[in-house]
Amino acid sequence: MSLSNPSKLLLRSEELLVSNNPLVVGCPDSEFLNNLINIAPQATISSYHINFEYYQDSKTKYQDKVTTSFTENYQNSTGNLHDLVIIYFPKSKKEYQFMLAMLAPTLTTDATILVVGENKGGVKSCEKLSIDFSTICNKIDSARHCALYAISFNGNDAPFNFDDWYSYFDINVDGVELKIASLPGVFSHGDLDNGTRLLLEHLPSHISGKVLDFGCGAGIISAFVAKKFPQSKVELLDINALALASAKKTLELNQLTGRVFASNGLSEVKGQYQAVISNPPFHQGIKTNYQATETFLKQVKEHLSFTGTLTIVANNFLKYAPIIAAEISEPELLANKKGFAIHFCQKNI
Repeated sequence: MSLSNPSKLLLRSEELLVSNNPLVVGCPDSEFLNNLINIAPQATISSYHINFEYYQDSKTKYQDKVTTSFTENYQNSTGNLHDLVIIYFPKSKKEYQFMLAMLAPTLTTDATILVVGENKGGVKSCEKLSIDFSTICNKIDSARHCALYAISFNGNDAPFNFDDWYSYFDINVDGVELKIASLPGVFSHGDLDNGTRLLLEHLPSHISGKVLDFGCGAGIISAFVAKKFPQSKVELLDINALALASAKKTLELNQLTGRVFASNGLSEVKGQYQAVISNPPFHQGIKTNYQATETFLKQVKEHLSFTGTLTIVANNFLKYAPIIAAEISEPELLANKKGFAIHFCQKNI
């Protein structure tokens, strides 16, 4: 994997990367960690991810050289506070504030926080967003449509309460009432999006057996299915640790059960399902990326039972129907409304 532009920008300020116990947060390209190992060979390096794909890549390549973790709530396992934290600016500003509050108790009082990201991704707002945790915030460098900021930590190590960061909202679709929990950065944070609502309104009339919710987000689809079709057994996957934590909380709030697990696409999926239902992602960070969903559509057939069904919602400009037809069976268009299309197909009809 080649270095991303934010990583290339970081390496232009190599002198700032020398530390004893650095923590790298959200690094999308594990090659940067190799550079950091060479820059600070005596350092105890930690890498924290909420993205399961990035975690697996870092863990596989540097398991003996870097302490790597994938979790919704970071815990410092090195035994020493971090004197440097490098944050790749996340896809939402609220998520950045969440990260700062969570990481602050793991930092030395004189730690440096480096924040890097693409300009269009919101990194320019980091000075304002960091005010509770900084004595000074300076823009160090910019290039390749990215910016790098250096923050002097002010020692604010206020206790971090993870549960305080959940947002809660109620939904009512077709008479099914649910309470939803979501953490910052999780898709449709704080509200039911139009695409998912349309999907729930056009699900098959009967669902039973094992059901897979691909890209579960806050768990809305699975909670709806589990409540409306109690004979079903839902399983929820997502690549994002904050989404998985949100989905677990949503099931708990509604006294529902389901298996919730991390997966990069279908990498961790075993067995077959009577139904696969999804509002699949087409963004990776701030960038549009259709590859994950297209790969999912090409691989999901092997995880459908003999007459298993697939129901997805997608923006109606996305050309998923031909892929479904080629890989599984000719899909039926159940709805096309407000810019969204509902596609349904059955294996071996």
